[in-house]
Amino acid sequence: MVVGEVVVSLRGRDQNRLGVVVGTDDKYVYVCDGKYHRLGSPKRKNPRHVASLSVTLAEDERAGDAGLRRALARLRDLRKGGTIRVEAR
Repeated sequence: MVVGEVVVSLRGRDQNRLGVVVGTDDKYVYVCDGKYHRLGSPKRKNPRHVASLSVTLAEDERAGDAGLRRALARLRDLRKGGTIRVEAR
């Protein structure tokens, strides 16, 4: 997973919620959605518990929490319409 990649949570309290990868380390990815998990306190997730949507946000779209919320809302609408699907593992 790379920084800026849009993912959907498969497990946990945030299951089925969209988020953006803002960091990675050896064991975890750090995901923000701009509302529940802001850029200042990202959610630590096991990489096996998220799936990629094969979409990467530009740096200006993920510059602030409001930009993240806007971008994810657009993608959520596209996903409901069937335009974007979860990448098969």
